[in-house]
Amino acid sequence: MRRKDREITGTDRILEIVGKAKVLHLGLNDDGYPYIVPLSYGFEATDEGIVFYMHSAKEGHKLDRLRHDSRVCVELECDAALVSGGDVPCRYGLSYASVIGWGTAGIVEDEAEKIRGLKLLMKNQTGRDFEFDGKMASAVAVIKAVIPRFTAKARDNAGQTVG
Repeated sequence: MRRKDREITGTDRILEIVGKAKVLHLGLNDDGYPYIVPLSYGFEATDEGIVFYMHSAKEGHKLDRLRHDSRVCVELECDAALVSGGDVPCRYGLSYASVIGWGTAGIVEDEAEKIRGLKLLMKNQTGRDFEFDGKMASAVAVIKAVIPRFTAKARDNAGQTVG
């Protein structure tokens, strides 16, 4: 990471950013080109890393790309706000907190795991617990991304690290 002064290494702070963000950008390989999709997500920290669950239509380009290549990159950000530079344009910037991670993803086939993933997604997006049944789970595809390697950084409104 180039800006070591903004690097966040604490797992608790990284999970705080992941929990606060609402959109995960899933990067896939599209025959040599990046293909990035914004998705709602749920997550949990495990011994494997951060595990993300996203829902999807049961068919489409995103799932085709995952079947072709399971390697993925994820990006999440929160607290984005303009930092004023006054009358000096080159002093403007952005405050933010972000996480980027690399791992693998696939389509969940097990009904119980699909339901678990959907519950985590709804909990992260709404703060509420919802119940799902097999019929509800069968109506969508659920993507599971296991991300063992990630980096994070942040900048506050004054341009300082907040990690």
